[in-house]
Amino acid sequence: MLRPAYRLTIGGRTVDTTDEPRASTLVALSVSLGVDAPADAAVLVLGQVGGLRPREGDEATVELGYADSSAGLAKVLTGTVASVEGGLPTARVTLEGALGPLLRTFVEETYESKTAGEIARDLAGKAGVSVADAEDGPRFPAYVVDGRRSALRHLRDLAALAGFDAWADERGRLVFKRFRNGERVHVLRRGRDLIALDVRRGEPAAGSVEAYGESPTGAQGAESWGWLTADAAATRAVAGSGARRLLERPVLRTADAARTAARAALAELTRRAVRGEAVLAGRPTLRPGDAVRLEETGDVGADGAFQVRRVTHRITKAAGFTTTVGFRPAEAGA
Repeated sequence: MLRPAYRLTIGGRTVDTTDEPRASTLVALSVSLGVDAPADAAVLVLGQVGGLRPREGDEATVELGYADSSAGLAKVLTGTVASVEGGLPTARVTLEGALGPLLRTFVEETYESKTAGEIARDLAGKAGVSVADAEDGPRFPAYVVDGRRSALRHLRDLAALAGFDAWADERGRLVFKRFRNGERVHVLRRGRDLIALDVRRGEPAAGSVEAYGESPTGAQGAESWGWLTADAAATRAVAGSGARRLLERPVLRTADAARTAARAALAELTRRAVRGEAVLAGRPTLRPGDAVRLEETGDVGADGAFQVRRVTHRITKAAGFTTTVGFRPAEAGA
């Protein structure tokens, strides 16, 4: 029988799983990772043993796995200590993921003739966040970042227009790119991997998206990006058919950008109509950016490939180590 194991490194001090449960530093743990969440986070309930003395601002990593497995431990979170609530006999420690600084960074900047990836890399650099991968995506004649919203909010908006996702990898680095097949594919079968499974299906909120901007660059060239136009036909794009949703964004100053945004918005609407959640025995290698393939789901009828949107790892003395994964179709219309 596999025995849950962990390694916590906080403020330069490391505590590994002990062989004696009564002496375990960790009483309970919850790690929340997500593509849509503001930032990854973890909550640790620590016993007053083991020598850990977390302080706000300490660098921290969380590694999870099984003591009896040859695979070793997998790093699931890299970040810093956000708060410490002391007490007896336990203390509650909240960790903030490495994208947290983007939430506290506010920028006033106008980017001219930059791709989505170039803007994302610059915003990450201003927040002191490392970048693992940032695809270029569409090029914008001008893109204005204002100080009313955080750099992370701007980055999420930019990802939506480009049809990208933004998340942190296990080393706390920004990943900004389109989901394709998944970084890893986890096969989950009924009766072998799945403890619980819930899949909900609905109808998309709209069958088509019309996107357009407010400048005449589509007809009069990139230098006209600062002008207003009375006729948006040159930068208008439609994706899909049926009931229509309008997407008006000043930054959609070219037909290509409008076309990309319309397709991305339609794909988002379609994928949101199907969503699911599965609970399985702890799987620390499962992360946002991955894919799951459900097999042999029987009457649930959910066999197929899905994109991982959120992951929650939990360790408690009562329930052991479990992983809850939220997912949606890997392809629009799936």
